[in-house]
Amino acid sequence: MDSQDHLLAEARRYGYIEGDQVWLRPLLDLPARQVGQVKESADASLVYFAQRFNLFRTKVEELLQKIEESENKGSFLMKALHLKEQVGSYDALGDFEGLYRRLTEAEESIKVTINRNREKNLATKIGLIQEAEDLHDTIDWQGGTEKLKDLRQGWIKTGPVEKHLAEELENRFQVAVDAFFARKKEFLAEKKAMTNRVYDQYKDLIHKSEALQNSNEFEETTRKLKQLQQAWKEIDGSLPRKQANDLWTRFRAAHNHFFERLKVHIESKRQEMPAASSGNPGEDNLTRKRALVAEAQALLKQPMSSAVARAKELQAAWKKVGPVRGEESDRVWEQFILACDKVFEMSALEHYMRKRQPGPEQNTLQEQATLRIQALREFIKYDKQEQEVLNENLDKLNDSPGNEAFRTMLQGKIRAFDRKIRTKNDLIAMFQQQAVG
Repeated sequence: MDSQDHLLAEARRYGYIEGDQVWLRPLLDLPARQVGQVKESADASLVYFAQRFNLFRTKVEELLQKIEESENKGSFLMKALHLKEQVGSYDALGDFEGLYRRLTEAEESIKVTINRNREKNLATKIGLIQEAEDLHDTIDWQGGTEKLKDLRQGWIKTGPVEKHLAEELENRFQVAVDAFFARKKEFLAEKKAMTNRVYDQYKDLIHKSEALQNSNEFEETTRKLKQLQQAWKEIDGSLPRKQANDLWTRFRAAHNHFFERLKVHIESKRQEMPAASSGNPGEDNLTRKRALVAEAQALLKQPMSSAVARAKELQAAWKKVGPVRGEESDRVWEQFILACDKVFEMSALEHYMRKRQPGPEQNTLQEQATLRIQALREFIKYDKQEQEVLNENLDKLNDSPGNEAFRTMLQGKIRAFDRKIRTKNDLIAMFQQQAVG
């Protein structure tokens, strides 16, 4: 049987001639319908519409082949549905029911794949959201920004999820992203404000130094310039390297100018003094500072209200005493600051005890000492907790120059807690002796 005979047989199987019209037999749940007119002859018309069916079947088979070979099968769903709709309207004669069945199977397979992919997409997007939300407390702004760029690219590349979940997931992801960049913006604004404050503080110290550099009040000016140098060290913040270097150069120039003049002044005075001149200012300063240490150490035996006030007066007096050279300078300073710290910590402790037990204490001296030891140990525990938080924040801080101000601030606070803890332990040792006694 040649191809024409085969086409004619297929056409008669699925269609027929009625009058001058070509009809397609009923299929699926559709009634018989006219598909064309008889032109040359009945057989020629039947063959023509069988050929048209072959064209339609070729379209279907090409689509099914693409679906089979493609990884993104979901992109072909609408084309498959469109061809299914044409089954009921395409003017041709052939096995439309078989094509419809094959298209239906392809449609169901695509939908299964889509659902499976959407489940994978859902899991992927939830993971991306969690990674974005994990940046809630980070202070690594550069790393966090790069991370969010990667997460956003991953989000864009991830396919769709179920429609009723899409908006909620998108909002949750965007909230996490926005929260990070809002904190970053606030940080940068605070950093800029801090930089401006730091710059103004340095400039103020420079102006004060330059105003003093030509002074002939050598002793008083020396003391003032030392205070300005200490104030320079205590400024809590940092600037860009070049700007910081320029300011330091100007500050140092004013100080160098004065101290060069001071050296000339001292040399001229030395030449004027008799060779047998006696006396050592450094020794006198050390004696005065040791006297301040002794008085500060004795303050614990005084009422705390007057002891705290006197400790502050001693600190002011310490600043007016001239320098002491050598290792003894650090040693006497450590003794003095520890004595003052004990006064302030004892004052805080006594205030706590009065709030805890208002009215005169009825306990024995040993019991009072024990209660204070317990309180101090609680204070130390809280100090260590806060210090641990500071250490964790310091560890999280990256090495970028922009974080140097915060690094210095954190390190200063950590050292302050070291002193607090050491002072409280010294007080515990003192109370333990009282408890035993």
